[in-house]
Amino acid sequence: MGQSISSRSIRQANTGLHVAIIMDGNGRWATRQGLPRVAGHRAGVAALKRVVEHAPDVGVRALSVYAFSCDNWSRPAPEVQSLFWLMRAFLRLETARMRQKGVRVQVFGRRDRLPAAVLREVDRSEFVTAPGRRLLLRVGVDYSAREAIARAAVRSAYPSAESARDALEHDLTREAGEVDLLIRTGGEKRLSDFLLWESAYAELYFTDCMWPDFGPAELDVALEEFHRRERRFGGIVAFNRSYVSNGPAHIVQHEPINRT
Repeated sequence: MGQSISSRSIRQANTGLHVAIIMDGNGRWATRQGLPRVAGHRAGVAALKRVVEHAPDVGVRALSVYAFSCDNWSRPAPEVQSLFWLMRAFLRLETARMRQKGVRVQVFGRRDRLPAAVLREVDRSEFVTAPGRRLLLRVGVDYSAREAIARAAVRSAYPSAESARDALEHDLTREAGEVDLLIRTGGEKRLSDFLLWESAYAELYFTDCMWPDFGPAELDVALEEFHRRERRFGGIVAFNRSYVSNGPAHIVQHEPINRT
C-alpha cells in the first residue's frame, strides 16, 4: 500500500522539521487494561518504533523524545529498573536497523547516574549510527531542561546578557535547532521541564491519545494541524507558508483518532 494523500502532502510542505514528543500515558494505558505498568512501557517502545519509522517519510529531520526525566528517579525502584532494561534492550536490538535506515541516535541528559550497562549501549548505538543523515533521533534520559540551561549558563560565563544568550542558544540548539512542534500525548497539558529553551516558539499540540496508541496516523494529524497555523515569531506577517503557525505558544487539544 502506498503513502496516504495526507502523508504525501505533509512531506511536500515540510522543509525538515524538529518535532519533540513527551511520550506520556504508558502507565495509565496499562492500568486501564488491567496490566502491570511495565506492559505499558513495552507498548510505548513499540509506539516509538512506529513513529521513528514514519517520521522521515513526512519530512521530520529531527525527533526529540522524553524517555526519562530527572524527576522519574522518584518512581518505585522496580519500575525504574524496568525502564532502563527496556531502554537497553531497545538500543541493543534496534541499533543495526536504525543504522540501515539512516537514523542517527543521540542521547541527551545526564550520564553520570546511568547504569553502566545502559551507558555502554548508549555509547555503542551513538557510535554505530553516527553516519545516519535521514533522521536525528534524540532521546532525553535523566534530563531536566532547567538543569541543562543552568549548566549551559555556567559554561558560557559571558559578561553581558546578550553574549550569554547567544552562547546559550548555541549550546542548547547546536545539534537539532529549535523545536518546531512539541507534541504531548496522554491528555496532560504541561511541558514537564522538557526542552524549555528550544521550545520557546514551538507550536504545542496536546492529545488525549495515550502514547502506546500513538502512531503514523496520529503524527500525520499533528503535522496537519501544525501546517494550518501561521508562525509570526513576534512579527506581523510570515511569508513562508511552509514554515508558519499562529504565533508562539499556540495550543490545540485533540481527541484520539477513532480507529473503528
